[in-house]
Amino acid sequence: MDDIARRRPRARREPHHRRRSWCCSFSVPPTSPDHIRVSQPKPVQKFETLAKSANSFPNSPQSVRSGLGLVGRIDPRRILSPGRVSPIDSDPAGDSIHDILADPSPVRDSGVRSASFRAPLENFRPPPEGSASSSSLNVVKESENGAGVFDVRLNLKGKNGGSLVLELNSEVLSANSSVFADLVSDYRKGSSGSAAKLCRIEVPEVEHLGVFRETIELMFEEDITKRLLKAGVYRSIDILEVSAGIMFTKGVLSCLKYLEAVPWSEEEEEKLRSLFSRFKFDDATTKDILARLYPLDSGGDGQGNLARQLVWSITSCVDMNARNELKSLVKGLLCKSSVYEKDDSDLNKEDIYTVCQSCLDSLVTLFEEATNCCEKWAKKEMDKPLIERISRQVDNINWLLDILVDRQIADEFVQMWGSQGELLRMHENTSPMVRYELSRVSAILFIAVGTRKMHCRSEARLGLMQAWFGPMLMDFGWLQRCKKGLDMKALEEAMGQALLTLPLKNQYTLFMEWFRCFSKHGTECPNLSKAFQIWWRRSFLRGSESHAIESR
Repeated sequence: MDDIARRRPRARREPHHRRRSWCCSFSVPPTSPDHIRVSQPKPVQKFETLAKSANSFPNSPQSVRSGLGLVGRIDPRRILSPGRVSPIDSDPAGDSIHDILADPSPVRDSGVRSASFRAPLENFRPPPEGSASSSSLNVVKESENGAGVFDVRLNLKGKNGGSLVLELNSEVLSANSSVFADLVSDYRKGSSGSAAKLCRIEVPEVEHLGVFRETIELMFEEDITKRLLKAGVYRSIDILEVSAGIMFTKGVLSCLKYLEAVPWSEEEEEKLRSLFSRFKFDDATTKDILARLYPLDSGGDGQGNLARQLVWSITSCVDMNARNELKSLVKGLLCKSSVYEKDDSDLNKEDIYTVCQSCLDSLVTLFEEATNCCEKWAKKEMDKPLIERISRQVDNINWLLDILVDRQIADEFVQMWGSQGELLRMHENTSPMVRYELSRVSAILFIAVGTRKMHCRSEARLGLMQAWFGPMLMDFGWLQRCKKGLDMKALEEAMGQALLTLPLKNQYTLFMEWFRCFSKHGTECPNLSKAFQIWWRRSFLRGSESHAIESR
């Protein structure tokens, strides 16, 4: 015992917790009492527009008219939030409602199963004295915690299964929406006693819960336009649709005013067109937006000749870069493959051919200057070289020809080009470095006929070949050296195919002309050997020999 008494008491040591460390400064520290992990809320997923149905609220004028039938009373025993049942006499300001959402960001439909919202008390302002809703001022004064203000519980049921509960003031709701004013009035007429104090309204089949909530919140906003600026154009169109469905006049006017003052994308423009086709708004308030969506005065003479005005401007443009840029723009608008809807009446065939004839006349004048047939043209446009001016007119003709071929209205141009006797006469007396420009026009026509892009009568094809096949043989060498975007292999193939569309006796004359030219100049002439073999087979061979030649 003495030994035990002599022992000195030892203080009990607390176990030492060794702090774990990590080697990388970018790694996440492990969970420990020293480092408590704070969970971060997940970002709200982006709202996706759902396909609309005929029975949604609000969705169409029919749904607006039938809104009273779609909206009913909430079952007192309905579950307001997961895992909690609200009894009949539950206090609207009690724990059965979630905390007030301070974040004004919209509630998205995706991922939202149940949520609640209470209108902010600081933003609630009673109507002016003398109005039917002026008694709400007394309610605000009597209730210090604001529980007596929120006497409407609006339950929104989404089409995807989500739900949203809004606690609102009946006076503000009724003053801003005639639809909800009727619903609140009908509810109170059918209820008595304590049940009439809290109005329960359910809106089923809501397509976009977040949009519906934002629209209701605008009733408590002083500056609605500021809120719409944050929402953007696409969201504002959705808010406009909901506002029109619940007859929220102030919201409709604010949305229309905002949308009229901002630019739209093509997707937003189509969304507006769809909305205006389903809802009827006051003409005085929508005339500015409608003026941007539709041409109000469609009977003007200038609009009917718009295509001709554009074409005239391009053909007379002097700057090469601007002319090429505008050609691509207008051709993309007028071609059949364009993404823009076109009306055939907007593109007048006679107007286009008028411009074509003007370009041909200018080309004749320039070749007269090139052959010195008329000296009065020698001093005209001396600031531009003659070759450049001729090339510009040929570019204009080929550009117009591309539009005519795309619209399948180029058959008359084949006749026009085949009857250019004056140009053919001057072609023989003009320098090769100038005259080959005429064969560029012939090349476009040969390719269009040989590749089946253009269909014209046999007389027109024969006149084209008889007039311009010989000049093409003479200018082919220059075209090879100055292609200017021309595919020479495609031209050779198309020339042969175009010749084979003529009667055999006419093919004989033209193929013999090619044979003599090719034997003298070789590669300076187009190689039509394949088409020549087909012509030979069709003219002189029959039976098995014909099949053997064709299969080579």
